[in-house]
Amino acid sequence: MKAESNENLDLLSVFLTGIPGLEAQHGWLSIPFFTMYTVAIVGNSLIIAAVQADPALHEPMYLFLSMLAVTEVGVSVSTLPTVMGVLWFDACRIDFDGCLAQMFFIHTFSCMESGVLLAMSYDRFVAIYNPLCYTAILTLPRIVSTGLVITLKSVILMAPLPVLLRLLPYCHPNILSHSYCLHSDLIQLPCADIKLNSILGLAIVLATFGLDSLLIVVSYMLILYTVLVLVYYVPMIGVSVMHRTAKHASPLAHTLLSSIYLFVPPVLNPIIYSVKTKPIQWGIVTLFFCKRALL
Repeated sequence: MKAESNENLDLLSVFLTGIPGLEAQHGWLSIPFFTMYTVAIVGNSLIIAAVQADPALHEPMYLFLSMLAVTEVGVSVSTLPTVMGVLWFDACRIDFDGCLAQMFFIHTFSCMESGVLLAMSYDRFVAIYNPLCYTAILTLPRIVSTGLVITLKSVILMAPLPVLLRLLPYCHPNILSHSYCLHSDLIQLPCADIKLNSILGLAIVLATFGLDSLLIVVSYMLILYTVLVLVYYVPMIGVSVMHRTAKHASPLAHTLLSSIYLFVPPVLNPIIYSVKTKPIQWGIVTLFFCKRALL
């Protein structure tokens, strides 16, 4: 099979897949997927708007919560076009550079999400174990700096991935196992040695998600709150490990695990972190009533 040269990568296409074995039910499956997208995007957008509109919510806890909501919207928007395109229109073809761009944004927002979750765990740790110094430690400039560092770190870590993938030769057919582009899936396509890409990808996972999850577990163990963040990290790390060690696993298992990692946290996090937080509830209610009053 002839390898595609780097000069011809602009003409290269990648083919996405839906849910293995359930292709005939894509129309029906689009309903829960679209519902999850709607809940994730609308719910997280309401949190962002409520925190921004209410000065009483300009506190570390709620500012970090709004940062988390931004990353959740980013992850959802990054995957929505191709997932719904496959389910609604059977639009499985995507150009190679578009696939690399989607991969970059998915992993960058996921890395940012991990960093914000770590910052939130530190916020709760300080609030419980050093409440007298809470406002002195978590000042607004430090919170802004934390957000910038998380964003910059995520971009720097993820930027080499699409660059390295573009340097490799490819052979047809280029079929992925998901309806979106992930690095662990794309590195299976090149007709060349992918050891460097695989090692780099795994190193990034361990250095970010692995380290972040360890620090978060330690932090939340101290305040008995671990279970809420495991819904994000267990599937995420499982996807990366499965693509490298369980190549003969069922395609449905790959799809389900990656779907849990990408789609469930954006839906659950607004509920977990916001619905039980009365100031956020009042902020959202006030947001709507203020808009009605203005009308």
